Amino acid sequence: MRAPWTIRQILGWMTDDLRERGFDSPRLDAELLVAHALGVARVGLYLDLDRPLTEDERAAIRALVVRRRAHEPVAYILGYREFYGRRFTVCPAVLVPRPDTETLVDRALALLDGASTARVLDLCTGSAAIAITVAAERPGAVVDATELSTEAAAIARRNAGSLGVDERVRVLDGDLFSPLDSGARYDLIVANPPYIRRDELAALPRDVRAYEPAMALDGGDDGLDLIRRIVAEAPRHLAPRGHLLIEIGHDQAAAAIALVEADRALTEPHTHADLGGHARVLEARLVE
Repeated sequence: MRAPWTIRQILGWMTDDLRERGFDSPRLDAELLVAHALGVARVGLYLDLDRPLTEDERAAIRALVVRRRAHEPVAYILGYREFYGRRFTVCPAVLVPRPDTETLVDRALALLDGASTARVLDLCTGSAAIAITVAAERPGAVVDATELSTEAAAIARRNAGSLGVDERVRVLDGDLFSPLDSGARYDLIVANPPYIRRDELAALPRDVRAYEPAMALDGGDDGLDLIRRIVAEAPRHLAPRGHLLIEIGHDQAAAAIALVEADRALTEPHTHADLGGHARVLEARLVE
């Protein structure tokens, strides 16, 4: 009778299987999925590598492998994604938070550094990763977060509650600025809107195009539909000396800056680079 597979063996098999199928991070995927199936932390796997797996455990792992082979994002399989040191619930109703977005958060936190109070608006909030991180890292910040998708808004509220900032993060249902009172003014407006060009959607990785919400990706013919609207409407909701931060595509810096320069209600447009050296965040300030 064949001996049961151990944690070490199943990790090796999964890693090889996913690598042969072309996945970018097969070992990490294997560790995350096996740890999830066994109900332990990743480090716990290495404390017990030679433990034999039960049949129920092997069945649970096989079910997760089938889902990953179909290119379902690991974050959706697990039901969460780590972002800025916190665990956010995610599902196919929301975009999976990405490391590139930490560039926007870093700049937002820098702008709010030293402020005893601040009003912040997060547009296209999705899982509310940006809104919640800003509130958690800057206790003086009160954040309104708007979201068109009712399913995504529900996830955002759930995350705000589970991460203990629901008293300072208010999730509003609606498109961009539409849920706001006409007199609402903010010291900082942030947004991670859809910015993929429509003709590029089909070329996205299968993990993205087949599972993540199209409305969170599709930026229109030039990728700038939502960015254009935000630049046009943000000045009416910025407080004096208020700032605007928008995540943009790696090749959209010149076009995004041109939108600000043409608007004239905003000034000092410039960009911030992500860890890969790509212009990732557009910044501008309300004209005094």
